[in-house]
Amino acid sequence: MMHIVQVHGREAEQAFREAKFAVVPLGSIEYHGPHSPLGTDLLLAQGFAERIDPALRPLLYPAIPYTACPGKTTDYPGTIAVPPDTFHQYLAAVLDGICRTGLRRILLLNAHDGNIGASRTVAEEITGRWKDASLLLVNWWQMAAVDAPEKLGLFTGTTGRGHGGPYEMSAVKALHPELVEVRKEDEELAAPPPLSSLPYVLVEGTPRGWNGYTGSIRQISLEAGEWIAGEVSGNLNRLLARWLEGGGTGPEGSGSGSA
Repeated sequence: MMHIVQVHGREAEQAFREAKFAVVPLGSIEYHGPHSPLGTDLLLAQGFAERIDPALRPLLYPAIPYTACPGKTTDYPGTIAVPPDTFHQYLAAVLDGICRTGLRRILLLNAHDGNIGASRTVAEEITGRWKDASLLLVNWWQMAAVDAPEKLGLFTGTTGRGHGGPYEMSAVKALHPELVEVRKEDEELAAPPPLSSLPYVLVEGTPRGWNGYTGSIRQISLEAGEWIAGEVSGNLNRLLARWLEGGGTGPEGSGSGSA
């Protein structure tokens, strides 16, 4: 894996020529519950970026840690929320700088639900400016089937999805086992059932079953995390290979739901 921060100035032009695409991980610094690190999204974005197959010739850029955060986490300890327009301008400048190196394919590897809208808007802006650019926005949690862990018996009575819940935190545990710690005093929460099986967006300041996180956190496990991490990494690398080969370039619908 080639990292831009380790490339010497005299080797920069060669590095840009040899790389097939740039990788920009998108995270956040945000409260994910007492059992979870504040850098959960950053760790996931960086962790899955490091699992990209080196044979695909990625050039890995530093993760972007600061971004807009929703009102429901803003007042919890440790959350750093950047105004959406500031994040938009910053990300656009970063991507424009990458395009100026000659790289025209950029993977935005996202681990924060709040980055989805702004990242899509910025990608449209950049491709309007650089007509030969191709930007791929991937939300890591959409690289595995929603119901698979429950069907496999890794979770019971839940898909595990939800902010700070067993799906997301099991994935963190697979990457950094020492950073996830559920204690007996930590509250087990149950998010309300979905309103529909069809995609929708519901924004609330204080959702039901919420205390800065949600989910059956006692179902967090290394076993579930290793399955999730393996499934996500495998599907991501297959997607990247198709993208680089020029396959599947049409505007296909994206999945829904959050980690």
